[in-house]
Amino acid sequence: MSKQEKIVTMFDDIAGTYDVANRVLSFGVDKSWRKDACDKTYELYNQKSIDIILDVACGTGDMCEFWDKHAEKNSVKVKKIVGVDPSTGMLNEAKKKDLNAEFQIAEAKKLPFETDSVDILSISYGLRNVIDRKEGLEEFYRVLKPGGLLVILEFTKLKKASIASRVRDFYMKKILPLVGGLLSKNYEAYSYLPNSIEGFLTKEMLIDELKEIGFDIKVDKGYSLDISTLIISQK
Repeated sequence: MSKQEKIVTMFDDIAGTYDVANRVLSFGVDKSWRKDACDKTYELYNQKSIDIILDVACGTGDMCEFWDKHAEKNSVKVKKIVGVDPSTGMLNEAKKKDLNAEFQIAEAKKLPFETDSVDILSISYGLRNVIDRKEGLEEFYRVLKPGGLLVILEFTKLKKASIASRVRDFYMKKILPLVGGLLSKNYEAYSYLPNSIEGFLTKEMLIDELKEIGFDIKVDKGYSLDISTLIISQK
């Protein structure tokens, strides 16, 4: 089994408790990050009619729901919202929610969309789990329309040690695996999270990768002492 397949299997295993664990572990603050990302994107795209919003690594459909709700708030008509994920377990949970979205099995590096067809593509806390990240980012660039927006919410590695980084590391390495493990009965999955952050990129490194592919960075923002990072870039 490949590393990517192991990650997908892990998410299949925790799918049933994923939403509850997320809300508890983030104290619900992740909702405010998602809301802000949606509002900023709609404002930046500045279109009242949008053909397709694609959420990659959509999990249980959280971001699809936020895109839908905040479209109305921003007086935007979205014709189609699609969530894709390689985890059957996660998509089964998403489908139970009866959201205004379609869900499909797909990997980030092989999206079932035509070139230049997607207005907005988002990936929230899933880029770290894409083993072939560069191929994934290039695929995002391919399917986006010229002028389309890529929206990334992610836990990036902090560039240098600070009080914020020490607090985050303590929580991620000590508290999160314990609480997440208790809620999901899968301690390995919630030990994986802090390790995946440590092995990921800094915000600056990720921005450099996006620029190399051809994206133009429009928004670069940290939330909650840079615990979470928002990057919005344009094709």
